Amino acid sequence: MTFELMMFLITAVVALTGGIGMVMFKNTVHSALFLLLNFFAISVLFLLLQSPFLFAIQLTVYAGAIMVLFLFVVMLLGAERIEDTTDKLAGQRWLALVLALILLIQSVAINLITGSNEPPMQELETLALLSDPATLGAELFTTYLLPFQITGIILLVGIVGVVVLNQRVRTAQDKGQIN
Repeated sequence: MTFELMMFLITAVVALTGGIGMVMFKNTVHSALFLLLNFFAISVLFLLLQSPFLFAIQLTVYAGAIMVLFLFVVMLLGAERIEDTTDKLAGQRWLALVLALILLIQSVAINLITGSNEPPMQELETLALLSDPATLGAELFTTYLLPFQITGIILLVGIVGVVVLNQRVRTAQDKGQIN
């Protein structure tokens, strides 16, 4: 077993643990911390794919900025103090496990049918081209400028919505309408 394969397997297990922990924990802060673990593992996977730029971007943008945003919204809502013990997703968890198993079987079947673990040369050339920060930036701000801006607007609207909803709840609590 090569060193890269061993590192990949360890990192994949950590990423899966982070993803499963994020979904399974009821405490929002713990879920956010498991999401952070998942982001770190994915950044290491980018490094194993010899893409140091995506490794750095994954760490700074997702593990840094997005997690700060998530934790800010969680703390603003006070969701870390909510102790709801009813399991509203019991049936959906079994469905998610079945769908994940189907996805795993499909992935293995496709890999066995194609018979190759190596991507086609055209994909390797595209990946090498997009690992260059200048090319990636030019592509992001020319071809994908509209989706990039829409994503920023959606995040901004989400934050404003959380602040407005939180303000309404606090105003109603101050007036004694909600316990």
